[in-house]
Amino acid sequence: MEFRISSTDQESQARAGVINTDHGAIETPIFMPVGTAATVKAIHKKDLMEQVKPDIILGNTYHLYLRPGLEVISGAGGIHKFMSWDKPVLTDSGGYQVYSLAERRKLTPEGVTFQSHIDGSRHFFSPEGVIDIQRTIGADIIMAFDECTPYPCDYNYAAKSMKLTHKWLQRCCDHFDATQGHYGYSQTLFPIVQGSTFRDLRQESAQFISDCGREGNAIGGLSVGEPKEVMYEMTELVCSILPKDKPRYLMGVGTPENILECIGLGVDMFDCVMPTRNARNGMLFTREGIINIRNQKWQKDYNEIDPHGDAFVDTAYSRAYLRHLFVAGEMLGPMIATIHNLSFYRWLVKEARHQIQESNFANWKREMTPKVTQRL
Repeated sequence: MEFRISSTDQESQARAGVINTDHGAIETPIFMPVGTAATVKAIHKKDLMEQVKPDIILGNTYHLYLRPGLEVISGAGGIHKFMSWDKPVLTDSGGYQVYSLAERRKLTPEGVTFQSHIDGSRHFFSPEGVIDIQRTIGADIIMAFDECTPYPCDYNYAAKSMKLTHKWLQRCCDHFDATQGHYGYSQTLFPIVQGSTFRDLRQESAQFISDCGREGNAIGGLSVGEPKEVMYEMTELVCSILPKDKPRYLMGVGTPENILECIGLGVDMFDCVMPTRNARNGMLFTREGIINIRNQKWQKDYNEIDPHGDAFVDTAYSRAYLRHLFVAGEMLGPMIATIHNLSFYRWLVKEARHQIQESNFANWKREMTPKVTQRL
């Protein structure tokens, strides 16, 4: 993997760049649609490719390991062939899912024993095992195994968890460097900064991750319930330490406002279930604000979902029609909403990239933030 920065903003830390992988180029800043189980929910690949046009999508190690399982994926020749996707893929290591299974797990220095949420069967994830699993899945960018701390948590727990994440990271790096991919293309390992919301721990972790010298780095353990101001503070601190010449991935973030703010702090990559999950519940993002399409006020509104949306989505429907689909329980409603929201997120980061190239990002962000946060 190679990363090249092509432009920077004069008033912020925002930068535009390109990540080159064996499955294609990724223009940054980038938002990665979440395809947890080898599918982006409620959207056909044709619509994903032709309308959303993502450079990369995300899958999840925990879910793919449990279902369909490694034998099925390897039998297809890896995740790209299994899901008929020829662009880059990133897989989360499963650390966040293990974090969310607090009642079904046992954490030790060797790894995590957990129960499947599907059938209750017991499994064990170690740093080495997670690397092997992601080698078999075959994503272009794979994540180190970490422990994601909850918010809030006390300092001693956060410090202990961070030290464990660092020990696991070293094991991940050693095993990754001692093994090869299965399908004839290269894979890249990203470490993950932890440390909860404590500045000294975040600083220590960011320095440790930087010293590992990998080709890209991630920031984890944020967007787990902390105030957004705290998330921004931790992100700014970490970005000031992580190498400037390597991509920075802020995991699980977030709202359009979060993304704009964190691009300005120097983040290059984002993922979040928000645009797809909210779409299935009738919550739509537009350039003028947020719409709850189920509200009565849209019943006779024959304007397009986003009157200015021709810049980012080809298929336009009226608000009245989309509301009708949701109220009637038609499957087409969530499908249209998903295409719309993912297309909006794609437009947001593409326009951010353009504004960075024009050295106007900070001004544009100040103009856009109040718009994308207001409820219509």
